[in-house]
Amino acid sequence: MTDKKLEDFLPNKNGSYFKKFEIKNDVNLISKEQIIERIKTVMDPEIPVNLYDLGLIYSITNSNNKVVIEMTLTNPNCPVAGQMPENVAKSIEQIYGLSSIEVKLVWKPTWNKDLMSEDAKLALDIF
Repeated sequence: MTDKKLEDFLPNKNGSYFKKFEIKNDVNLISKEQIIERIKTVMDPEIPVNLYDLGLIYSITNSNNKVVIEMTLTNPNCPVAGQMPENVAKSIEQIYGLSSIEVKLVWKPTWNKDLMSEDAKLALDIF
């Protein structure tokens, strides 16, 4: 019998997702607003608010429609931690002209309620 560590029972905390697409070079640059609009369709599995308004998206970079997103979770022990980067990426895959999408799960800075939008705080009665 092998020795098990606590980490063996926790969800994948180093989750990331990458996918490359074949596109034509004549496609316009995808706007940050288009990306945010798609991310806002992804809801937190435990809180009835989208990930963007929860403040879980730390950065969005776009270079020639190669989109890279760094995100976090409200809690590193979230049972769907490894699945959330894929959920975000799949929402963005709907945008025409995407060259590639990479979503990285990061843990610094630590998420806190101050990162939430006013709409999210209002929806959750947090003042």
